[in-house]
Amino acid sequence: GWQVIESPSNNINYMVLNTQMAPLDKPEVRQAIAAIVNRKLINERVLRNQAAPAFSIIPTSFDVSKPTFKDAYGDGNISKAKELLAKAGFTKDNPLTLEIWYSSGSATRQQLASLLKEYAAQELGGIVEIQPQTVESANFFGNLGKGVYQSALVDWYPDFSDPDNFIQPLVSCTKGSEGKGCEAGASRSQGSFYYSDRMNQLIQQQRQESDPAARKQIFAEIQELLAKDVPLIPLWQPKEYAFAQSGLKNVQLDPIQQLPLWEIDKGN
Repeated sequence: GWQVIESPSNNINYMVLNTQMAPLDKPEVRQAIAAIVNRKLINERVLRNQAAPAFSIIPTSFDVSKPTFKDAYGDGNISKAKELLAKAGFTKDNPLTLEIWYSSGSATRQQLASLLKEYAAQELGGIVEIQPQTVESANFFGNLGKGVYQSALVDWYPDFSDPDNFIQPLVSCTKGSEGKGCEAGASRSQGSFYYSDRMNQLIQQQRQESDPAARKQIFAEIQELLAKDVPLIPLWQPKEYAFAQSGLKNVQLDPIQQLPLWEIDKGN
């Protein structure tokens, strides 16, 4: 017989929000969208339960990962979304229109955008109108850094296995201001145009910190700040699967989809 080994991957799927494009330049609007997202429903309807909901942009395979989006918004928290939208001035008579862009090659993202549209229409009674928009992938990735999209569905594969690789390449900014957003740097090329002095400081601090406990504290603050400022909304981590003969023991998949062969034991 066979055994199935399941492990969350280091790839993260998320929605990026353009913090410089009205009305997403209002933090309450970005927070409301974070509250609307229902990961449990996405996992059931779109991913057939073959993913793990993500409440941080740092995958759960890292011990520094904290579910700060769950702490701040819950999951599919409609009453919180309504409260934030009302604060930002959106009503049935003055609805929020949100374009969600995605690359045309992805059937998963097409289903996700449709689900978000239906869910918002059903649960928010006309306060939010989601408009899915698609474009071919070559143009999609080229346009991200031009500020063309209000929001977009994307994913991220790290270059190396360190939590910094889910933060610095996505939300750091080398030139910009809180007023103008990011004029040059990672957050601009990734489509959020997010600029935060505090975030940039924290990124530098964790990069220079050699004590794991102190570094973990800095990553906790980074993740709390992301949940407050919402330049992006983590959605899910795919699950990876491996199959092994049932007699083998200690078969494990690590987050970069490698099988540590030296751990495997043939048993008796």
